[in-house]
Amino acid sequence: MMFSLSLLRNLRLRNERFISTCLCRLSPDEEPPKFTPPSKPVIVDKTQTVASLRKFLSPEFIPPRQRTDPIKFAMERKDMIRRRQVLNIPEFYPGSILAVTMADTNAAGKVSRFVGICIQRGGTGLGATFILRNIIDNQGVEICFDLYSPRIQKVEVLKLEKRLDDSLLYLRDAMPDYSTVNPDMKPVPISPTGEVPFNNIKVRMRPKPWSKRWERPKFDIKGIRFDLSLTTEQMEHAQKWAQPWREYDMLKEYDTSELEEKIFSEVQQNTSK
Repeated sequence: MMFSLSLLRNLRLRNERFISTCLCRLSPDEEPPKFTPPSKPVIVDKTQTVASLRKFLSPEFIPPRQRTDPIKFAMERKDMIRRRQVLNIPEFYPGSILAVTMADTNAAGKVSRFVGICIQRGGTGLGATFILRNIIDNQGVEICFDLYSPRIQKVEVLKLEKRLDDSLLYLRDAMPDYSTVNPDMKPVPISPTGEVPFNNIKVRMRPKPWSKRWERPKFDIKGIRFDLSLTTEQMEHAQKWAQPWREYDMLKEYDTSELEEKIFSEVQQNTSK
């Protein structure tokens, strides 16, 4: 009895398979449908930075006020533009987090990479520099890079932002948390047309002594919580060194708007070639 039941089941399965294959067969007059390959997937590399569409002129292109030989700065600009055609120097400000890859004969692979927060930009022309700071093994490490050095192979902006001050040298005296950057940090996406992010953070300082008297008016520091480090008497004592008449010094003002427009058009024309 069991043998007959299993035999009937096998016969039923064979008949169902035969009927299904017969239905799928095409008549000799019909042609098989053409094969249409699936669309190729679009791969977007989110790690690549987008070229900035904002109107930005790097500050080292503006010659100093005491310039004596305009031809010298014109020749320097040509060399700077040639270097920028080989090396992509992105837009960044003090407070931005950068990663710089440069040739190093003493490093493994002859290349070294340093990640840190930009605390200062200085110099003009080919002598432009910027300082990166990071906390490594509970020790503050700073490297001053020559912006147009032939040893620099790549400059990456991991996080683009501005701060309250144009110079962040006071981070040397601040708590180490404000200078600590992860060396494996991934780039933060930025908008090529929108406004540059502004970080209005105010840092907390270590107890005195500091490397400089940052509370004095000549530094005009806005990014420090002085109320957490100094007393009211100390802040009033620092105001003795104020020089309010400098605010009305017209010779101190240096209007570079027309000069910036001229240099910006020159840089755009030469870099687009």
